[in-house]
Amino acid sequence: MNSTSKKTQAPAGPEHSNGSNNGLDQVRQNIDRIDREILKLLNQRAAQAQDIARHKAAEDQPLFVPEREAAILDALCQENQGPLESPALRHIFREVISACRQVQRPLRVAFLGPEQTFSHQAALSHFGGSCDFAPQGSIAEVFEEVEAGRSPLGVVPVENSSQGGVTETLDRLMETHLTVCGEIYARVGHMLMSREAELSAVKRVYSHPQALGQCQGWLRRKLPQAELVDTASTAAAAERAAGEAGSAAVGSRLTAQHNDLPILAADIQDVAFNTTRFLVLGQRACPPTGRDKTSLIFGLSHRPGSLSRALDHLATRGINLTHIQSRPIKQRPWEYAFFVDCIGHRQDTELGQAIEALTGEVEYLKVLGSYPQGQPLPGK
Repeated sequence: MNSTSKKTQAPAGPEHSNGSNNGLDQVRQNIDRIDREILKLLNQRAAQAQDIARHKAAEDQPLFVPEREAAILDALCQENQGPLESPALRHIFREVISACRQVQRPLRVAFLGPEQTFSHQAALSHFGGSCDFAPQGSIAEVFEEVEAGRSPLGVVPVENSSQGGVTETLDRLMETHLTVCGEIYARVGHMLMSREAELSAVKRVYSHPQALGQCQGWLRRKLPQAELVDTASTAAAAERAAGEAGSAAVGSRLTAQHNDLPILAADIQDVAFNTTRFLVLGQRACPPTGRDKTSLIFGLSHRPGSLSRALDHLATRGINLTHIQSRPIKQRPWEYAFFVDCIGHRQDTELGQAIEALTGEVEYLKVLGSYPQGQPLPGK
C-alpha cells in the first residue's frame, strides 16, 4: 500500500512549478505573436494613410477631418465586445489615428500654453501625441494663431462644470470668423504646489482665474492669509511660484512635476468631478455625422417675451438645448448676446428650419459651428 501510494503521489513542487511556467510561457508566446500581427497591420494602415494623403493633396482636402475620425471611433466602440472597455479603446485608436495622420503630414494645433496645462492635456487627449502642438500665451493668441493660418486648429476652454463660461473665449467667439469643429471634455484635478513645506508659510497663490475660482472654497478655508494672484495660465503660475519664497501655485500634477515643485495638497477643487469643456477651432465646417451639436450666438431687442419667442422656435421643433448663457456686447452697453448649444446639425431639417425662423426673430444670429459631440465624463 505504501509503495503504491508513493508511485501515484503528486509530483514534487519544482516539477509542478515547471508545468505552470510552461503554461505561462505559452501565453506569452501567444501575446508576442499577436503583437507582431498588430505591428504588421499598423504599418499596413499607415501605408494606406499615405495613399489617402496623396488623394487629399490632389483634391486640396484638409488633413484633419473630425467627422471621419469621430465615425471611426464610434463604429469601433459599437462593435467592441470586450474585455477592453470603450474609453480605453477610444484612447488606443485615437493614438493610432494620430500616428497615421503624422505619416501624411504633421498637424499643428495651437493651445493655451505652455505645455502641461489642462488645455495641453485636453489637446493631447483629442488629437493624440503625434501632433505639432503650438503653445500660446493667452486665449486671444490661440484665436489669432488659427485666424492667421499659422495653425489649422486651436483648442480653447469655453466652460467649466462649476465655474461656468470662460469669458475671454466667449467674447472672442462673438468676433472671430473661425468655425467650431469639435469639443473636448477633460477632468480637472487641481494641486497646490510650492517649495514651502507648510501651508502657514504660503503668502501668495498664483493661478489662472478659472483655476482659482474652482478652488476658492478650499483656499478660503485652508489659506485665509494668502493673496490670490491671477496669471495667464496655470503653467505660468507654477513658474512664478518656483522662483518666489512664500508662494504657491494651483495647477495640474504634470505642471508640478515639470517645475519640480512639491505638492502641498492634492485635488483641492471644490467640486470632486470638476470638468472643463474645450472647443476645437478651425476654418472648415463639418458635415453631419448623426451625433452632432451646434453652437449659436444671437442678440435680441429689448421687448417683453423676445427671449421666450426666440427659444420657442427651437422648442416647438423638439430641439434639445444643452447650454445657454448671456454675455454683454462690449460696443453696445446694456445689450447682451445669448450663447446657445443644442443637439443636432445645422443641415438637419428641424434644426435648419429653427435657425431660419430664429433669423427672422432676432436682431442678429451667428452659427459658430456644427460638430461631432464630445464624450462627457460621468459624475456622481
